[in-house]
This record gives sequence, structure tokens and C-alpha cells, in this order.
Amino acid sequence: MRVCVIDGQGGGIGAAIIKRLKEVYQEEHEVIALGTNAVATAQMMRARANRGASGENAIVRTVPLVDIILGPLSIVLANSMMGELTPRMAEAISSSPAPKLLLPLTQEQVEIVGLSPEPLPHLVEKIISERLKEYMRHV
Repeated sequence: MRVCVIDGQGGGIGAAIIKRLKEVYQEEHEVIALGTNAVATAQMMRARANRGASGENAIVRTVPLVDIILGPLSIVLANSMMGELTPRMAEAISSSPAPKLLLPLTQEQVEIVGLSPEPLPHLVEKIISERLKEYMRHV
């Protein structure tokens, strides 16, 4: 299975996801790190992603080819991440046929009503050990 992790700015959220993903699944699945910039991609590569690429074209060309997409909610919001997430990126990610497991984290003026805020480590554990596990069983 090709698991795509997308992040921007510092890449810390993506790196946390990849680190836990590798702890749980080791090398069972290919992990592709896509960063909105080179710093984010480098951070995710240090977390042991199998492959990585940066920027709009890399994201637009890769997301239609992966089996599942993980990342913060802001990856589907045009102009988020201080403008790093372009409308073209948001459209490509949203339009990808891959299921998207998104963490409810955003620095934008977006509030998810009815959601209890949780620390990043708890959210990463839920996305990897609970939600992703359901998708891995169907492969």
C-alpha cells in the first residue's frame, strides 16, 4: 500500500505521523512524504519516509497515484499554511480518489464545531492505530 503523508511549513505534524506509522507497520507499506516546501519534506524524510518530494507539481502529480492520504485538515484548504498550500494543491488532494484521513488541526480561521481539542500525540495515535488500521484490513 502507498501511504502518502502531506505537510507544510516545518513538517512536524507529518514527521509525527510517519514516525508512528513506521513504529506500527515498519516497512510493510511504502510511505511517501509530500511537503509544501523542502524543509517540511526533509523533516518527514528524517522520520523515515521511503520517498519524498516538495512543491505544488510533486503534490499534484503524486496524490492521484496513492492508496491513502494522511495529514492535517489544512491540506484541503486553499491558501492555508500561510499561503504555502496553493489552490491547485488543495484541489488535487481533495479530488484524489484516495481516502483521506485528516487531523483536525489548522492554523486558519476554521473551527470544527463539536470536536474536542486533543494534543497531537493523541491524534496521531488515533489516526495510525485506529483509523488507518481499518483501511489496511481492506487491502
